Amino acid sequence: MPRLADVADLLHAWYPPATADSWDAVGLVAGDPDAEVSRVAFAVDPTIEVAREAVDWGADLLVVHHPLLLTPVSSVAATTPKGRTLHALTAGGCALLTAHTNADQAAGGVSESLALALGLEDLEPIRPASEGATTGTGRIGTLAPTTLDDFAARVAAALPATAHGVRVAGDPDRPVRRVAVCGGAGDFLLDELATSDVDAYVTSDLRHHRAGEFLEHGGPALVDVAHWAAEWTWLPVVEGRLRATMGDRVETRVSTLCTDPWKFRH
Repeated sequence: MPRLADVADLLHAWYPPATADSWDAVGLVAGDPDAEVSRVAFAVDPTIEVAREAVDWGADLLVVHHPLLLTPVSSVAATTPKGRTLHALTAGGCALLTAHTNADQAAGGVSESLALALGLEDLEPIRPASEGATTGTGRIGTLAPTTLDDFAARVAAALPATAHGVRVAGDPDRPVRRVAVCGGAGDFLLDELATSDVDAYVTSDLRHHRAGEFLEHGGPALVDVAHWAAEWTWLPVVEGRLRATMGDRVETRVSTLCTDPWKFRH
């Protein structure tokens, strides 16, 4: 049976913590590196519900995308939301590991997983990590010619359902063949995509003024999806990767709990 350190080293080899943004908080958050690991759960957010689900399943390690302790705290007592999550995990013997911006840019990472889930091919980074690199921020790819309306329907079918749904800015009949994606909040890429040859850009958390100004420049159509749903597409990829490497030495499970904060709309 592998140790926690063995599983962490494997995940860090795929998603090196050194490639994370300077403001980020990634890596092993809690757990004994020498502890044995037989069950690994994967989720986007380290919420208390996700923590309880992992513990109830008997997970020895919970791997999440979003950091539990991104901003400094003075207490992790169970009287706080973050403390309750951490207490539930440690009391249940479950370690916690985060792969955030280091997983965003990597091969087999978040943006690449989103692109593949949408059926894109011939992938390349929007912003390469270095000249000629196949890793980097976001992904651009191609698909068989379609319309924006049909492409949006494809996006909706490929992602987990959320109250947010799929919001689209652009002519429904616009031809779409070349698509850019960025898992998570991607409005920081709008300026460089405005003059690109991309037909549609899929990302999350687009703001009113930024989206409106972007469209005024005649750039790609915008497809805004739920942050959680876009990044969830990475979970089956990293789970499959770990299972293929570890074989029957570990059991794996992807959480399907929807932790998107928006629960309903009228």
